[in-house]
Amino acid sequence: MVFLFIPLSNTICIAFLHGMISVQRVSKNYSSKQVLDQITLEIKSAKVVSLIGPSGCGKSTLLRIIMALIKQDTGNVFIDDEEITSQNSLEIRRKIGYVIQKGGLFPHLTARENCAITAKFLGWDSKRIDSRIQELADLVKIDHEIIDRLPSKLSGGQQQRISLIRALMLDPNILLLDEPLGSIDPMVRYELQTDLKEIFTSLGKTVLLVTHDLNEAAYLGDDIVLMNKGKIIQRGTIDNLIEHPADSFVQKFVNSQRSIRVG
Repeated sequence: MVFLFIPLSNTICIAFLHGMISVQRVSKNYSSKQVLDQITLEIKSAKVVSLIGPSGCGKSTLLRIIMALIKQDTGNVFIDDEEITSQNSLEIRRKIGYVIQKGGLFPHLTARENCAITAKFLGWDSKRIDSRIQELADLVKIDHEIIDRLPSKLSGGQQQRISLIRALMLDPNILLLDEPLGSIDPMVRYELQTDLKEIFTSLGKTVLLVTHDLNEAAYLGDDIVLMNKGKIIQRGTIDNLIEHPADSFVQKFVNSQRSIRVG
């Protein structure tokens, strides 16, 4: 349990720092294949961390374990010092916003219905739901007029913005994003990267972002976690990875994406 003591005049205020993630010695196997091998990862409150690596290195599996969608074989995961268990996994999920590639919107529901689904389940009234959707539509820079369209009537970029609204609907302390921009046109992707950076900065939430793109990882993340074959190989800034690669894999991975934009 971590507390911040902030003096105000002659008094002491105690504020709990929300949004901490702690992964401790987590492993996961599928049949005879080891997907995660003794992963330990600490993410402090309000930090943005980019998780990167080649396909099949275990990035998405790690995200799903943190989201309590699947169970690790060994090890422990803590959210704000509370260990995820089978008993509290549903409660933990409601504290985390989750965005996947292509948005993952339900095709038979309108954008508004997709955004409202969990809030309705929790008993929010329609006025509160509509107010929150309007607030978030402004935040993610999407036209209010498209909110009542079906996903099939939205562009890829619009679908991702709606998916982000859905993830933020309950005002979670943590956001997990699994290749959210991977299937989007490059120009739209550039705009979304810029908007995501602004959103992360303004909201101050803890963010773990999975991507294949080192440029994107450097632009959006406070630091980068590079994985390979189920292990964390190196963690640091983009400059650290470029100038002080931990091994030959890191060097090859960085060199394979030669044009790095971090500003």
